[in-house]
Amino acid sequence: MSTISLRLPESLHKAARNLAREENISINQLITLALAEKVSALAAEDYIQKRGARANRKKFLKALSKVPHSEPVEFDRLPAISKKATTRKAS
Repeated sequence: MSTISLRLPESLHKAARNLAREENISINQLITLALAEKVSALAAEDYIQKRGARANRKKFLKALSKVPHSEPVEFDRLPAISKKATTRKAS
């Protein structure tokens, strides 16, 4: 485990203290969790960008062609969109 010294604006420190109190955890635990979430989000973004760069449209379409053409099950259907919502107002 490492120890760091951190300067925070008083407003951020107060917000962290209040949130930690509401969550029933220490400020250290709150900051550790917040940092872990941020690091994870950035790593996921990096992974997705790298994975996307390897994408091959031809292979994707070939794989997609193997999916049976059928209606989605009820819980997987998109809600109906009204005709009004799809028309654009003239500018």
